[in-house]
Amino acid sequence: MALVTASIVLFTIGLGSFFSNVMINASFEDYIKEKHESQADTLAIDLSHQYNALTGRWDSSYVHGVGMHALYEGYIIKLYDGKGNPVWDAENHDMTLCSQIMAQVSERMTASRPKLPGGIITHEKDLVQDNQTVGKLLVSYYGPYFFSESDLRFLDALNAAMLAAGLVSIVAGSLAGGFLAGRISKPITKSAHIATHISEGNYNIRFNGKARTKELSELVAAINNMAESLSRQDSLRRRLTTDVAHELRTPLTVVASHLEAMIEGVWSASQERLQSVYEEIERLSGLVSDLERLSKVEKDIRELSKTPVDLLELAQNVKESFDLESSKKGITVNTSGSSAIVLADGPRMRQVISNLLSNAIKYTSEGGKISIQVKDGVSWATVTVKDNGIGISEEELPLVFERFYRTDKSRSRKTGGAGIGLAIAKSLVTAHDGDITATSKPDLGSSFVVRLPKGMPEDLD
Repeated sequence: MALVTASIVLFTIGLGSFFSNVMINASFEDYIKEKHESQADTLAIDLSHQYNALTGRWDSSYVHGVGMHALYEGYIIKLYDGKGNPVWDAENHDMTLCSQIMAQVSERMTASRPKLPGGIITHEKDLVQDNQTVGKLLVSYYGPYFFSESDLRFLDALNAAMLAAGLVSIVAGSLAGGFLAGRISKPITKSAHIATHISEGNYNIRFNGKARTKELSELVAAINNMAESLSRQDSLRRRLTTDVAHELRTPLTVVASHLEAMIEGVWSASQERLQSVYEEIERLSGLVSDLERLSKVEKDIRELSKTPVDLLELAQNVKESFDLESSKKGITVNTSGSSAIVLADGPRMRQVISNLLSNAIKYTSEGGKISIQVKDGVSWATVTVKDNGIGISEEELPLVFERFYRTDKSRSRKTGGAGIGLAIAKSLVTAHDGDITATSKPDLGSSFVVRLPKGMPEDLD
C-alpha cells in the first residue's frame, strides 16, 4: 500500500513537471514568433519616418544604422523607394556577413530544435507616410522562429530551474507520500487484522488508538462497533441458549419425575397431579409459541398494510383490553393527548402499544400508575408509555430491545416472559420508518417513546 501510494505521488509529480516544461517551452516559442512579426512591423514604421517628402530623399546614414543593427539581431532588410529603386540592401552591403549570421542562426536552431523544419522566410511591408506609400521593406529571417543567444541562455536557465524544482518535488513528494501512506496503511492493515480475528470469533478485540483522518476514523469506529455488536449478540445468544435450556429443563424435569412416580406406582394419577403435569406442558407450549411469534413477525414485517390510523384512539382501545389485567394489580392506566393520524399498519401498531403496556404492567408494583400519552406534530407523532415500576439499570437499558433479553434474572416466565416483546415492538416501529427509545431509573420507573412519521393520505394512491 505504501509503495503504491508513493509510486502514484512520484508519477503525478513527474508527469506534472513534464507537462509544465512542455507548456512553458511552447508558450515561449509562441512569444518568439510574435516577437519576430512585431519586429518586422517596428522596422517598417521606424524606416517610413526616414523619408523626407520635401526633398524626396532618405536619411541614408540612419537607414544604414538600422539595417546593420537588425542584421546583427538576425534580420536581413531590403529597402526600396516608391518607384522600386533599392535604397539599402543588407546583402549588397555585406553578403559575407549576412551569410555568416544566417549560418549561425541556422546552426543554433538545428542544435536546439533539430526536428523543427526551418528556413529563411520574408515579410513584405509597405512604408506609409501621411497615408502615402513612400516605399517598401523586405524583412527576412530564419523561420518560423529562431532563438538568439540570450534566448537560449534563458531557456537553459528555465529548464534547469524546472528540473531542480521537479527533483525537489519528487524528493519531498516521496517523503510525504511515504509518511502519508504509512499513516493510511497502518490503520487499514490493523483493521483487516482485527476483522480477521472477529471472523474467527474473537469479539473482544478492539482497535485502540485514533486515526487522524475522518474516513479512517469512521472505519475504526465501524470496526469497533461491529465487534461490540457481535460481542453483545454472542452474549445474548449464549444467554438465550442458557435461558431456553433452563426453560425447557424445569418443566421437562417436573413432567418426567411426576410421570415416573405415577408409572412406578409411587403416586396415584390424581387429577391434581395430572393438572400439574399439564401446566408444565403449557409452559413448554408457551415458549414454542413465543419463538414462532417472533419468527412470524420477522417474516411478515415487510408486508405492511398502511392506512390512516388515529394513535390516540388505538391507545384507548389497547388500554381497555388490558383493564382486567391492570385491575387485578390495582394499577391505574390513563390515556391522554391529542388525536394523531399516521399512515401505518393498524394491527401492527396495536401490537406495539400492547407489548409496551403489557411490559409496563408486568414490572409495575400493585397500586402503581401507568400513563399513555399521544402527541401530534407536523411531521411526526409520538406515543409515550410511562410507568412508576421497578425501572431498568443503566447497564441493562441499551439491551432491552434485544431479542430474548430480560432484566428479570430469575427467568420467571410469570414476570419476565421470553424477552421478545420489546424486540418485536422495535422491529415493527423500524419497519414503519420510525424509532423507539427508552429511558429509565431503578425504582422510579421507565418511559418508552415511539416516534412515527405521519405520512399523507395521498400516499395511498
